[in-house]
Amino acid sequence: MKIIETIKEMREFVTEAQRQGQSIGLVPTMGSLHEGHLTLMQRAKQVCDIVVTSIFINPTQFGPNEDFAKYPRDLTGDSKKAASVGVEVIFHPQAAEMYPEGYSSFIEVEGITGKLCGLSRPGHFRGVATVVNKLFNIVQPNMAFFGQKDAQQVLVLQRMVADLNMNITLEVVPIVREADGLAMSSRNAFLSAEERRAALVLSRSLKLAEELVAQGEDNALKIRSQVMAEIQAEELADCEYVEVYNYPLLQGITAITGKALLALAVRIGKTRLIDNTILEVK
Repeated sequence: MKIIETIKEMREFVTEAQRQGQSIGLVPTMGSLHEGHLTLMQRAKQVCDIVVTSIFINPTQFGPNEDFAKYPRDLTGDSKKAASVGVEVIFHPQAAEMYPEGYSSFIEVEGITGKLCGLSRPGHFRGVATVVNKLFNIVQPNMAFFGQKDAQQVLVLQRMVADLNMNITLEVVPIVREADGLAMSSRNAFLSAEERRAALVLSRSLKLAEELVAQGEDNALKIRSQVMAEIQAEELADCEYVEVYNYPLLQGITAITGKALLALAVRIGKTRLIDNTILEVK
């Protein structure tokens, strides 16, 4: 497995792969790899000749009071994990390589970025869309792989790809969970043992919503209310948002018809966690 740190070398690798007619799958990450990331890489390996994963903690998607400085960094451990699932290349540029002096171009996806995480993290999705666009241009993948846990991010990137006529296929892989239901996340490492237990309220509340829909409930407001009550019953949980939108347009609804996204963001102690599920009334 190769670790490439410059855009020039990455492009040289891509040019040679394309010359040989090999397809490229890209898994963008910020490192601190866990089983969720590895599942994306394994899926990419199944359908692409070469798998490239980027490990780049993107400064433009962090707000001034967020955890950029303390975000977990472990290139050695990440490299071993990526190699274990057959990744051929890790693209690991420095911030100055991606955003050199004088950099001033950004991608804005309007509409769906102004809700959910976009409300509390202004500029976040501008940073995400910009860095992913740059990665697409540098790596030139045939396919890119993202996890459903970041549901809003996926929808933003799908919109970007469609609007800008990008010749790339995005594949969305289901959420990977721990045995007890907690969605895998790099930020789980910040949780104490007590907070880790409390964090189960996220998946538990989503399960409650799924059960309500299975029993015939289609009132989005009632479902949202019961999910919020479940979260608020957990003393260590501070609920940032619980929202139900139609899927994939993310429009407000009062009744679920077809598919709806139930998304939530909850702080457990100082750690902000997100999770979601797709509810469907058939």
